[in-house]
Amino acid sequence: MSTPSRDPDVARVESAIEAAARRGDFDDLPGAGKPLDLPDTDDPDWWVNQRIASGDIDSEALLPVVVLLRKEYERRDETLAALPDEKAVREYAADFTERVHEDRRANPFQRMLAPAWDGDDAVARWHRVRPRRAPEPPEDARPVPESAPRRRWWRFGRRPQS
Repeated sequence: MSTPSRDPDVARVESAIEAAARRGDFDDLPGAGKPLDLPDTDDPDWWVNQRIASGDIDSEALLPVVVLLRKEYERRDETLAALPDEKAVREYAADFTERVHEDRRANPFQRMLAPAWDGDDAVARWHRVRPRRAPEPPEDARPVPESAPRRRWWRFGRRPQS
């Protein structure tokens, strides 16, 4: 009996695996000795579903873009409250609306649509939802930090009073 000729790459890989097993490289792997949690039916995506169930993958990332845009639109008050000024609000609204239009161009026949958002409406909503801050005092009313004692300018060139 002769052994069938093997591909040299297969032989090299198998010998590397056998050598690693003899060294004990596979002895302390996580899940060693535990049965695999395989589904009863033939599911080609069983490993993806298992990763989602374990929490390794954010399930929101698997949603269609239109659903993510609608969720972002529903949470817009939280986003607006964190923005510092009207310019940032307008830029955010323009960016959001551009992403909505990109999704509509990419999927022209979808039934669910995310709403576009006008910059003026965003600014008006920002004024309603932003946290109320105490008004900052005018520039000339702010205390000046004193690092060194101040010298009076009128002392120079005048006679001391007696």
